[in-house]
Amino acid sequence: MLLDSWIYVVDQYGVRNYRLTFLSLLAVFILYGSIALLSPVLLWFELAAANANIHTYADAFWTLQMAASTIGFGDYYPVSFGGRLIVALMFYLGVGLVGFIGALVADKLLGFADTNVKNWELREQNAVLLAHNRELGRKIDKLLDRFEADIEQENS
Repeated sequence: MLLDSWIYVVDQYGVRNYRLTFLSLLAVFILYGSIALLSPVLLWFELAAANANIHTYADAFWTLQMAASTIGFGDYYPVSFGGRLIVALMFYLGVGLVGFIGALVADKLLGFADTNVKNWELREQNAVLLAHNRELGRKIDKLLDRFEADIEQENS
C-alpha cells in the first residue's frame, strides 16, 4: 500500500494517476540501464574493428550517452556496422526517453500539462449528463406508459 501511494494515487473516480517522481526515476533507470547493458555490446563490435576509437567500457558508455542525448560530440563514434546499429538503437531509444523526461520536468516546473484537472472536469460533466439522461429516460418511460394506457382505454 505504501509503495502504491509512492507510485500512483487513485482519484475519486478510481483512476490511477502516476506520480511524476516515479515516472522520472523509471525513465532515468530505463535510459541508463539500457546504456549500461548496450555498452559492452558496442565495445565488443568496436574492438573487432581495426580503425575503432572506442577501446574501453567508459568510451562505449560515453558514446551511447551522447547518442541518447542527441548531442554526439564526435570524440567517440562507431566504425563497425554492429556498433553503428547499437548507437542508432540508442539514439532512437534516447530521443523518446530524454524527451519524456524533459516533458516531465517541464510539467513539474510549469504545470501546464496537468491533464488530471481536465479529466476530473470531464468526469464531473459526464456524471451530470448521465444523471440528466437517466432522468429524461424515466420521464419518457412514464409518458410511454401513460400513452399505452390511453390507447388501451380507447380500444376497450
